[in-house]
Amino acid sequence: MGKKLLAAGQLADALSHFHAAIEGDSDNYFAYYRRATVYLAMGKSKAAIRDLSKVVELKQDFTSARLQRGNLLLKQGKFDEAEEDFRRVLESNPSDKEEMEARAQLMKSAEIQRLSSQAQSAYLEEDYYTVIGLLDEILNVCVWDAELRELRAECYIREGEPGKAIGDLKAAAKLKSDNTEAFYKISTIYYQLGDHELSLSEVRECLKLDQDHKGCFSHYKQVKKLNKQILAAEELIGGGRYQDAIDKYETVMKTEPKVHVYTTRAKERICHCFSKNQQSTEAIRVCTEVLKLEPENVNALRDRAEAYLLEEQYEEAIQDYESAKEHSENDQQILEDLERAQRMLKQSQKRDYYKILGVKRNARKQEIIKAYRKLAMQWHPDNFQNEEEKKKAEKKFIDIAAAKEVLTDPEMRSKFDAGEDPLDAESQQGGGHPFHRSWNSWQGFDPFSSGGPFKFKFHFN
Repeated sequence: MGKKLLAAGQLADALSHFHAAIEGDSDNYFAYYRRATVYLAMGKSKAAIRDLSKVVELKQDFTSARLQRGNLLLKQGKFDEAEEDFRRVLESNPSDKEEMEARAQLMKSAEIQRLSSQAQSAYLEEDYYTVIGLLDEILNVCVWDAELRELRAECYIREGEPGKAIGDLKAAAKLKSDNTEAFYKISTIYYQLGDHELSLSEVRECLKLDQDHKGCFSHYKQVKKLNKQILAAEELIGGGRYQDAIDKYETVMKTEPKVHVYTTRAKERICHCFSKNQQSTEAIRVCTEVLKLEPENVNALRDRAEAYLLEEQYEEAIQDYESAKEHSENDQQILEDLERAQRMLKQSQKRDYYKILGVKRNARKQEIIKAYRKLAMQWHPDNFQNEEEKKKAEKKFIDIAAAKEVLTDPEMRSKFDAGEDPLDAESQQGGGHPFHRSWNSWQGFDPFSSGGPFKFKFHFN
């Protein structure tokens, strides 16, 4: 039944039947051999070697078992034991195929040991680049050698490429039981690379094996504290509490001042908060600091562009959006934002309602009405007796009234902020509210009301 299930690929069921067969007859070498085959198919090499050793113990001339065990030992980097198996195969009247394989593996073992000796010498000479090249060849054969993987990881770290060390260290953690050092190194590498969440996950694995591990426990406290602060800051951003988020990210920079990636990421998020909070001057300053370190940082480019728009620096905003597009070609939102900035530049070259009233783009309705009242009083045509000055005032008053109409109406203001003039027939592409009113049509507006006709007319001495 075990053989049938193995042939059908039902490994777990096959294993159960071979367990039962061995329990019923503990001297059946063939049952051990079959179970070793299942273990190998399941990736459990250590268990497979134990069963193959039992086969050889029960039947010393079983050359297939010796060959297989020799190959597995070679993969583990146990050269002496592997070579002993290959030599015993040659001494036990093997088939031509088995003899050829045993001789080939002996030659491979000798070559790998020669390369290993070269690698050790290069390591002592601190020629880590050469060591990595040699270990690449060796580990193609000795795939389960934990020490060699740890050695290559160390060379990657010394060569300034810690990210490449992670794969070898993870393999070493699986190959060697209770490998707390591997988990500790993986966690510290992730931390240095700025991935605090994965760092926290790996250091917890270390503490599962040894809760009193001094290095892991100290590192765990630091990563946990930083992780908690970052999560809290992101939650504040999600809730639109940008000033609180800025304060929290400033705390993050104090918690970890030595690892520059956290300082840079914190500044990137502070830049985002300033931009979202319409604190344009501060946003431009912090975003620029980030972009000096990371010129291709798309998030900082987008946030600085938004701040530039608030400052009416349209060309600078367009430049940032174009840079962001180069580094994130498939981002549809960037394309839309770039088009909006281009429309706003074009719009600024025509009539800018914010400039007319002398208010910022993020001005509140009360500020807009206040500015309108002041200017409407100043430029009311009744204030002027000279005919030429009166005409100039009429034109100015029309612009002031138009600006107030657009900027106090949420729908029209939204259109204007998107780069479209709701009172311009051309901008509306034939629709909307064409703005061709004369001075007379505005005489019913009271600069001291929020809208509606005059209740009375002012007369000035």
